[in-house]
Amino acid sequence: MGSANGRKSIFITGAASGMGLETARLFNQKGWFVGGYDVNAEGLKKLEAELGAENCVTRRLDVTDKKDYEQALAEFGAATGGKMDILFNNAGIGAGGFFDEQPFEDVLRVVNVNFIGVLNGIHSAIGLLKATPNSMCFTTSSSSATYGMPGIAVYSATKHAVKGLTEALSIEFRRHGVRAADVLPGLIDTPILPPGAAANAPKEGIFRAIPPVEVAKTVWEAYGSDKLHWYVPPELVELDKAAGNTPELVREQLATTGPIADMLKLAEEAAKAG
Repeated sequence: MGSANGRKSIFITGAASGMGLETARLFNQKGWFVGGYDVNAEGLKKLEAELGAENCVTRRLDVTDKKDYEQALAEFGAATGGKMDILFNNAGIGAGGFFDEQPFEDVLRVVNVNFIGVLNGIHSAIGLLKATPNSMCFTTSSSSATYGMPGIAVYSATKHAVKGLTEALSIEFRRHGVRAADVLPGLIDTPILPPGAAANAPKEGIFRAIPPVEVAKTVWEAYGSDKLHWYVPPELVELDKAAGNTPELVREQLATTGPIADMLKLAEEAAKAG
């Protein structure tokens, strides 16, 4: 296990792939000490080899297990002298399909990873954040937190919860000098997407496929800012505004145009045929 030796440090969940991996790489390049955590142990071994054992600490972590989270944080704190400049709550899973057709166990798994995991992380790490001047609690929300998205209803709900939690904590944590912010990514080309989703995505527009390194760059930019919500791509803020001002109009657009409407139509046809 490496040691920060006075370097700034970042604790990243979901670090073995996608946005977490790109964030670990970028912050390593910037000279930071990286804590990489994931359920993918093999991916973490590759991350450690890439960054160099002296520049990071990696460990398998189930974010839904608070005791495991606390142990991981204790080990991280031992390597950083009790400091943490950024907590990046990035781990998340997705499950598509109609809510009424999903096994309830799958529903709870999404809630446990995407929201309970975030609660576990923030509640357990706040001591390290408090001990670090200008620290930041940064969490991955989603463009699906702009409006409840059919087909990923529970995933969308967890990301709404993350967004609301971040807004509240951005005020509460001021008394400790800790900032809170989130990123709301659109269609990011990561393993969480269904096969072929990125390749079949529009080539332009707010739901174009975006490489995960763009989210990593956003985490870096956010550390030097007091901005609350970060949209990737930035145009997604317009969807958020529209959802707040005219939710019924957004509802009709989602239900009648684009891939979501196609999915609903196919489901209706299948139901009639059955």
